[in-house]
Order: sequence, then structure tokens, then C-alpha cells
Amino acid sequence: MIDSMVSLNPPNTLRTKIPLNNFLSPLAFTSTTRITFRSNNFRNLTILASTMRKESEPQPSFGDTLVNNTRKHQVLDVVTTSLSNCLSETNLHFTVPALKSKTRGKVRDIYDSEDYLVLVTTDRQSAFDRVLASIPFKGQVLNETSLWWFERTKHIVSNAVVSAPDKNVTIAKKCSVFPVEFVARGFVTGSTDTSLWTVYNKGIRNYCGNVLPDGMVKNQKLAKNILTPTTKAADHDVPVTPDEIIEKGLMTQADYEEASEKALRLFEYGQQVALEHGLILVDTKYEFGKANDGSILLIDEVHTPDSSRYWIANSYLERIQNGLEPENVDKEFLRLWFKSHCNPYEDEVLPDAPEDLVCELAWRYIFLYETITKSKFEVQLTEEPIHDRISRNVASALASLK
Repeated sequence: MIDSMVSLNPPNTLRTKIPLNNFLSPLAFTSTTRITFRSNNFRNLTILASTMRKESEPQPSFGDTLVNNTRKHQVLDVVTTSLSNCLSETNLHFTVPALKSKTRGKVRDIYDSEDYLVLVTTDRQSAFDRVLASIPFKGQVLNETSLWWFERTKHIVSNAVVSAPDKNVTIAKKCSVFPVEFVARGFVTGSTDTSLWTVYNKGIRNYCGNVLPDGMVKNQKLAKNILTPTTKAADHDVPVTPDEIIEKGLMTQADYEEASEKALRLFEYGQQVALEHGLILVDTKYEFGKANDGSILLIDEVHTPDSSRYWIANSYLERIQNGLEPENVDKEFLRLWFKSHCNPYEDEVLPDAPEDLVCELAWRYIFLYETITKSKFEVQLTEEPIHDRISRNVASALASLK
């Protein structure tokens, strides 16, 4: 357990301290910590993220509640007893007559039902373009987090959501999906082969059409948010430039411009909301599709801990100043554990994820949901098998749509 738990927040990222003004530019740094996101699409907004420690009054980190509190112990008790009851696979096309076929993604099982798609978010945990483990209640967290954000981003872009008949299920309109993921980034960080810090550390200064300056260090904020689009090749993500997207016919110029503009607006809005709740939205990915009427729709998921990287805002500056990694509320620590114990890109068989890390990740996903939505995560524990519950709810919902 000790070997795995030490990686939850890796302590060292820099060998020497870097002057804070250089490291955090363009973040404002005064006697109080203010993180400012400026946008052409939103009025300038400065949000009080935290108050630095006063000499007479030590301020505990918001991240302290992530590490040790009564709510965490309550959640972990339920998570531990649910380790053997994860939703790792579904076969609704055998149990719901209205469903014609199944497509299995890394996390979602997608079913075809004439004018609609039924998206079941499972508990499968993916990274490095493969499934690493199953995390209790993860599917419910992702589905409910996305629904919360879908509802609150309709002023930026319409989405494909029709209904949510089950805690793990979203029924969506069918649309033509663009074969491009729009990855939005605000910081130089990450550990995967396509992450911004990995490629930057290799000396790349022009990435997906973005020119990056020399002298940046890990976890530094970018001068402005950028997009680093990817497309699929076999079973892995491939970085691509805007010009290549057009040249390869993946999207038209007009569709790309509209989708990229909406992606940046979504990211800026997500950053603002996250800061209001004590978090930094570091990076995320969006997927879009085109409806029958030609309109562009937001699909898949929005600002979930699976598609996004979150840091604790009020400890960020102090930890960076002291050469420490930011406190994270995402799956990065699990990625790092696998990278230190195997080659997750090439090894045919991967080691089992440690139980303590699986439980910790389940807690962090729930913590993030409750922090963002300001609502209590409701665990549905019944004697009815999860697959039976989902089948019943989906069948009822599809019947009502006829």
C-alpha cells in the first residue's frame, strides 16, 4: 500500500525554485491569490481563488478535505464494499428489444435505437488508450457530472442530450460525429505521450499549430488557452494541426472554425465555474457532431474527471513555488503508477491496479462531483443487479419516445 499511495501527489517536480512571477505569468500574485481568465467572449473576470497564509492566521488548504474528512471515510466505506460490483460490461442489445447493435468504447457502451443513441457510462477506467481497471460508481459520476455541465453550457452550444433515464445512461440524438477531439489546454503539464509537457520537454515548440516559447517549465500556465486537436489512428490518439484536419477532409473549414471557437468558449467558461468552486480546470477534451439540420452539437461528455485535469486552486501557487506538484483531483496519479510499474503502451498484460488506488480514485471522482455541483452524490444500492436496473429504465424510456 505504501508503494502505491506515495504517488497520489508526487512531491517533486522541479529541482530548484523558480521566481513566482516568471512561473505563473500571467497569473496575478498579490497578498491574496487571484487567478484571472480573460476572454473575448466573456467579460473580464477575476475570482478569489484563495487567501495566502497570514502570519497570524494559518489557512488550511482546500485540498485538506480531499485527503482526510468524515465524508471521505463515509464514501470509502461504500466504495470498498462495492469493488466486486462494478459495471464493467453491458449487453443491453440482448435485454432491450428496441436496441439494434452495440459499439464498445473504452468507457461507454453505445447502442443504436433508430433516431437515438443510448450511451451507457460504465465503471471502466481508461488511460494510455486502454482499459486499466474498474472504479466503483465511476460511470454514475461521469454521467451525472456531464449532465450537470450540459445543462449549464447550452448558452454556448447546443448538445445532443434527450434524456437520462438511469444514473449511468444518457439517451442522445443521432448526429454525424466529427473524427476529431478538441483538446483544450491552459497549462504545460501531463504524463502521456501526447500531453503538452511530454512533447515540450522533448524540445517540440510547434505543437498542433501552436507556437510555444522556450523556457517554460512543468505546470506553468500558458499565456492563453490553446487547442491541440487529435484524431484516431487504430487504437490511439494522434495529434493533428488545423490545416491537416482540413486537408484530410476530416472537417470543413467552416465546421472546424465553429467547433474550435465553441471549444475555447466552453473551456473558458469551465475554468471560471471551476475557480468559483475552488478548482483549476487545467485541460479537457470536447467532441462535436453535426445534426440533421446542419447545426453543431456538443456530444459525449463535458468537464468530467475522466476527460479533464483539475487542480486544487488555493494550494497551487504555494506548491509550485516550493517545487511541488499541484494537488490534483483526477486520474493522473493512477497514470503515474502504471508508468512506474510497466510500459502501458506496449506491455500486452498490465498489472492489476492496487485496491487502495482504485478506492482513492473513486473518492476523488465523487469529491469532484460534489465540489462542482454543490450537491451530495447519491449512491444507489439495491438488491437489483445493475444491468437489470439499466435494462428496465432504458426500455421504459425508449417506449416513451415512440
